[in-house]
Amino acid sequence: MLQVGLSLPRCPGGAAGAFPMAEPAAGEDAGTGREAPGSCPVTIVVTSEADTWDIDTSSCLGCGQFVDWDKMPEPQQPAQIPRDVLSRPPKELKRLAREGCWAGSHAGRARLYPRLIQQVSCRLVTPDALVYRDMAARLFGTPSVSSHPLPEFLEGCPMPTYCLSPHGVTALKKILICVGALFPDITHSPLLPALAALLLHYSEDEAQCFESVSRLIASNAPHAGYIDQSFLAHQASCMTFGDLANKHCPAAHKLIAGATENVLEVYSEWLSWLFPGLPFGYAVRVLDVFLLEGQKVLYRIALALLKQFRLSVTPAGLQGSDIKAELQAFVRNIAEHVTVDKLLERAFGIRLFSRKEIWLLQMANRKALMESGITVVQRRPSFHLAVDMQNFSSSTVTAQEMRLVWSWIPERFSLFPPLLLFSTSEHGCSLQRFYTCCEGYEPTVLLIKTTKGEVCGAFLSSDWSERKKSGATSGFFGTGECFVFTVRPEAERYEWVLIKKPELAKAVPRSRQRSPSPAPESRLGSSRDSRSSSPNHLAVPSPQRRDRLSPFLAIRHFLLPSKTASMFMSGSRDGIVIGGGGGQALSLDASLLWGHTEHCETFDNPPLCQENFQVQLLEVWGFQSA
Repeated sequence: MLQVGLSLPRCPGGAAGAFPMAEPAAGEDAGTGREAPGSCPVTIVVTSEADTWDIDTSSCLGCGQFVDWDKMPEPQQPAQIPRDVLSRPPKELKRLAREGCWAGSHAGRARLYPRLIQQVSCRLVTPDALVYRDMAARLFGTPSVSSHPLPEFLEGCPMPTYCLSPHGVTALKKILICVGALFPDITHSPLLPALAALLLHYSEDEAQCFESVSRLIASNAPHAGYIDQSFLAHQASCMTFGDLANKHCPAAHKLIAGATENVLEVYSEWLSWLFPGLPFGYAVRVLDVFLLEGQKVLYRIALALLKQFRLSVTPAGLQGSDIKAELQAFVRNIAEHVTVDKLLERAFGIRLFSRKEIWLLQMANRKALMESGITVVQRRPSFHLAVDMQNFSSSTVTAQEMRLVWSWIPERFSLFPPLLLFSTSEHGCSLQRFYTCCEGYEPTVLLIKTTKGEVCGAFLSSDWSERKKSGATSGFFGTGECFVFTVRPEAERYEWVLIKKPELAKAVPRSRQRSPSPAPESRLGSSRDSRSSSPNHLAVPSPQRRDRLSPFLAIRHFLLPSKTASMFMSGSRDGIVIGGGGGQALSLDASLLWGHTEHCETFDNPPLCQENFQVQLLEVWGFQSA
């Protein structure tokens, strides 16, 4: 019969580092900790029931019983945990976690973790410690644990053990088996085993660890999930990370796009950079903030790792190498490059959008995956998700150049191969034909080759039919996912200015709606409707249907600093305009033969080619659905 012992091995550390221990009987040797090289033996300090602080309702007897103390790193500095830490406001609590307030105390973590997790909002019926004890007694009461296979959702998922003892590894397997039995809807969850292993280091017993994991699984906090529980959800988070890397780590993204043909495959391993990639001392600091901030913090830290990786390598050094292996090796040896404090500091210096915006992006990626044939119950991908550019043919760009442009596109669209919608060489130089061929497709990629051989373009997130909603006026539409770019002579991308400077805007309160804003006069002519009282009206898209997901980076989600910060795309009978405010990033006349480019406030771009140019060839590419 498999027994779960409650005895606590003697562990190293001083008052800050040791778990509280039972007071020895009279005449017993209290014992000492391991002797560190060049230091005196450290005596284990006994913490009595009376010597408690506000968050401590027990002496934490039993915590640490699953740990191999020879592997466990000792705290670097004494902990200074405020006595009233749990009564602090959420913002203050996050600051303390980010600064490593309880990083110097194993006992502090053992006390805090269960209480922090108890504050997580979760479903009404969530299995707790009592349910685990009953389930474990029925499952493991007679046969050994080895007769019970691990859950199917762990197939292909790493199961790190960190500093767990053999007894702790057995306990971890029991917990995961019970999770599989009590949460049958989980089909794929790479994060779950690492999370359970880390929590077990600081748990009083198996039941407490199970309850903590269970609450994180059952979290129902809006826009703040903790654990992906299907391949669909996990792959959507991988695509979301790819989108964020594309926006916040452009140099690293460009490096990876140049070193591999399948960027998404590299980003699909982003979570493994953290767990099990990071050493225990780094991983547990990530856990400190993860319990308070959810998945968004994992994105931040993975982005910081990606930025640091870019600083440590050269493009020449990656030629012919396995980029995925290079990243994993870099993360394993992260201590050689940056301290955990500096890594977290850089991570929280990255200004991401709100949880809601990231959630909208993740839901959009999820929808695209479902349209590609991936289902909620699917455990692993049944087909290759990358687009094959081998058969791509264009008169404007090469396959290699198009692969780079495709790497800039939001992940949910780059799943699909390019489809030529319009070409001046095939359809003629007609603006009306341009609209006819492009309407009904969203998004599109505009490519322009000038008579000087320069190539530039734009990714346009909205259907050109949106222009009709402005009536006779010439209105701007689109979302913050639009961007302009150059391909030749140099490849560069210029995104919405708020992506680089999110501090310029705030999220719009639910009770407020964005009102229309005037737009500057277009170089290509103003509206021919003289009856309009506001001829340069900036149209805001009409309210969405109730069952339709709100677009990611829709302008109505933000309080913009000026009227010229969201002029993405506009079309009329006189021509098309992309980007506005102080100038226009790209504008083309009705003949599609002559254009102009200059700096604009929406994308903060330089001229994309010679300012006044003649079009040699124009192409519009859409996305071929599965």
